[in-house]
Order: sequence, then C-alpha cells, then structure tokens
Amino acid sequence: MDQIEELLTRGVANIIPSREKLEKLLRSERKLNVYLGIDPTSVHIHIGHATHLHRLQKLADLGHHVTFLIGDFTALVGDTSDKDSERPILTPDQIEANWQTYKNQAEKIIDFSKVAVRRNSEWLDKLSAREILNLMFQFSLNDFNSRELIKKRLESGSSIRLPEAFYPALQGYDSYSMDTDIQLGGSDQTFNMQAGRTLQKSWRDKESFILVGQFLTGTDGRKMSKSWGNAIWLDDSPNDIYGKVMSIKDKLIDEYFLLATNISKPEISNPMDLKKALAHQIVLELHSEAASDAAQSYFESTFQQGQTPTDIPAHTLTSTPTIVNALFESGLAISKSEARRLVDQRGTAIDGQVVTSYNDEVPSGATISVGSRKFAKIILE
Repeated sequence: MDQIEELLTRGVANIIPSREKLEKLLRSERKLNVYLGIDPTSVHIHIGHATHLHRLQKLADLGHHVTFLIGDFTALVGDTSDKDSERPILTPDQIEANWQTYKNQAEKIIDFSKVAVRRNSEWLDKLSAREILNLMFQFSLNDFNSRELIKKRLESGSSIRLPEAFYPALQGYDSYSMDTDIQLGGSDQTFNMQAGRTLQKSWRDKESFILVGQFLTGTDGRKMSKSWGNAIWLDDSPNDIYGKVMSIKDKLIDEYFLLATNISKPEISNPMDLKKALAHQIVLELHSEAASDAAQSYFESTFQQGQTPTDIPAHTLTSTPTIVNALFESGLAISKSEARRLVDQRGTAIDGQVVTSYNDEVPSGATISVGSRKFAKIILE
C-alpha cells in the first residue's frame, strides 16, 4: 500500500465528493492547500485527534501546503455539532491560554517545520458588516435547523443562540480564506466542512474535498471528547497514557491500533499482551521508547502485582483540604466538577479508604488516589 492509498483508507469514514476524484487529484503534480482546524475550547488535545494529525503530517511529507488552524475566533461562538446543549461562552483570555498549549501537544505528532500554524481571527476579525451579510446569504437557516441534535434542542424548547447558527458559515469562510483543496475533520464536522465546499464553489467555482476521519472511542465507550472526561490527552504522563490504554475494553484494541498509532496491529493472540503492545506503542509515539518501557514496568509492578507505587508525587497545600479540593489542587482531577463526579462514582480513596463525601478532609501525609492508576501524597504547610 503506497502513501496515497493509506491516506485514503486508514481510518477514513468518508470522502466528499468521492474517493476516485480525490485520488486523481493527489496523484497529479499539484501542490494542494490542506488544513485541519481545532477550536481551543480546552487546555488539552486528545489522541482521538491523532488520526487527523498523522494524516496532516503525511500530506505535508508529500509536499502539500498544510495548515494547522487554531480556531481562536470560532471558539468565541462555540460549535455545538456534537453537543445537546449550548457550549459555555469562553473569554478571549481563556481561548488564548488554551491555544498556547495546543501547538506544544500537536508537535508530538506534527513537524511544524513543514506545517504552518494560523489563527482564524486573522480574517474573521476583519470582516465588514457587508461581507458578513454576503456570507449569510450563502446559507439557509433551514439546513442548520434540520440537523438531528439541533432539532432535538428546538423540540425540547432549549435555547439556540444566533451565533451558533452562524458557526458553520464562519468555518466555511476559513476554508475559503485559505483557498482550501482538502479539509480534514471528524464526521461531526461534515456539515460545517460542507459550508467550505459551498463557498469555494459559489465564489471561486472550485471543487474542494472533505476527508472525514473515523471517531476514536473514549475510555467510557462513547466518542472520545474534550468535554466528556473520557479522553487520553496528548500531554498526559507516560504512566497515565499507558494505564488509560490498559483500561479500555478488549474489543477496542483493533480500533486503537488503527486510529491512535502509526503501525499495523501485530500478530499477538493473547489480549493482555496485545493491549500492552498497544499501550507501549502509543506512549512511544507520544514520548519515547525509554518512557514507554518505564511506563510498562510501572504498570506491571503496581497494578498487575498489586504493589503500591514508591514514587508518589507530593503536593504541598496551605490548609486542610476537602477531598474535592485536594483532587483538583494535586492535578488528579482537571476541575472541581470532575473531582465531585469521581467521588460520586466511588472512584477516589484516602489511604485506601473509599471516599463517599465531598467534604471528607485529607490529613497531612495522606495518600489520595483515583482508581488504581493515579496517586498523590498531600502535605500541609
């Protein structure tokens, strides 16, 4: 299988308008404009994006003009393509803080000497009222309202802000502004990416393409999402990545090899050994072989053999904390709401005793844990 064949098949859910046309274009001598856009609505990128990032890098290696687009303007609006409620509105400062982390994480997969980084505020901030009106004339509100999740929200009486309806047009303008030949994204983005094809056809009489990647299933069995706490983050520690991969169901192993690694599944019949090979490969690709070997040793000694870790990180706090505050301050939970959810799920412990109340206090010197993988020692000043 050559590089173009792999681009068109590995982890691909759909190609619009057709695979045959895109293959012909990729095998021509033209250097194409390609982009992948991500709105910085979180401080993390998860490995569900890895399949798109790998594909972006392969297109760059083939010599195409490739852009990693930070949706700093569209993040002000919030895309609800895969959400059954409004996204929280972020401030410009929050968006800026989030996007600063994205490039550092993406460069675990992408060589930015070959890939441009741009922000869509470069052009969206400059649109005049007349240009915005012209953009709105290209689309129908009926198309937006007919989407399944939007219909459910309308039928339930939930609020839909006008900027949400305008979001696909803004994303479409990204594609037009960069004169895009190929857009990369997940199937939840298909409607928005089609807006880019509409503008390219309407304003340039140009055929453009959409390469839709498959979803990676999260650790809870749903689509991996920045919003649902079921992700393996690109900036997770090697031990956390390895442990999270080992927690997935065996039926997902094939999917993770396909979408979250650069290799084919090895011929290993034992599911435990196969999953270890998967976890080792993912850590290797995101960190290093040494880090991957160490994470595997840590997992085997701590979880398979039941040993307590000897290198539990210590966190110094200024006053006796509740378990919720301790989980958040120590980094075992990314927010206090996640910490409360972990307590509700009986997934946290203080010195091995399962926590049942948000207000349980953590004494100095105690070890808190989340599940069987994450530990922290709390020291009080």
